Amino acid sequence: MVLNHFDQFEIIRIIPFHPFGNLDISITNSTIFMATAVGSIYALSKFEKGYIVPTRWQSVLEIVYETIHNMIKENIGTTSDKTRFFPIVLVIFLFLALMNMFGLVPYTFTPTSHIVVTFGLSLSIFIACTIIGFNTYKLDFFAMFMPAGAPLWLAPFLVIIEFISHGAKAISLGVRLAANITAGHLLFAILSGFTWNMITAGGLITIVSIFPLFIVLFITVLEMAVALIQAYVFCLLTTIYINDSVNLH
Repeated sequence: MVLNHFDQFEIIRIIPFHPFGNLDISITNSTIFMATAVGSIYALSKFEKGYIVPTRWQSVLEIVYETIHNMIKENIGTTSDKTRFFPIVLVIFLFLALMNMFGLVPYTFTPTSHIVVTFGLSLSIFIACTIIGFNTYKLDFFAMFMPAGAPLWLAPFLVIIEFISHGAKAISLGVRLAANITAGHLLFAILSGFTWNMITAGGLITIVSIFPLFIVLFITVLEMAVALIQAYVFCLLTTIYINDSVNLH
């Protein structure tokens, strides 16, 4: 049997739904796993009251909480009007981390491997940051496109460059996440398939397969780390973009 390693990225319609002709809002495997991530976050929000001596699970949640909270304080500010962004950044981290991890389980689906999901999220963040900037500084928000102290004759070039750089945030944030998750999961699938073929081959090859099996176990741990790191980087860049909007330079 020939395995197609790209099958793990295929979107499957579970419940087809076309209410208005070509408009397709079917329930897909991507929909189900995103809903699962949202449900998991809701379950975490209802977590029981913490103990003075934390359990292992409580310790993990506290580490996540403190990490994101420190990220907000370091990149945006410590005042109450700055830390108000903490809940949304925490939810984004949990949402992405869960979806990134789903693909490591056999016969599951990773929504963040599709650019339409990651770009939709990054575009939403970009629009939100722009609205926050205009709401805070009104027309003075355009000052971010002209670095302070720059010669006036360079203004046309700098404004164009800064404007392109600002707009690229909406694309780069989502593309970076989708590319890293897709590449990692594809490598994981290829190595797993190769190892399985060696194990089932029989004879001396089965014995030799112990070596690639350890490699797969190492890659599994590595991919779990990458899933968390990519969610962290996404949130880190999000806080930097928010900082550009609320702390205009």
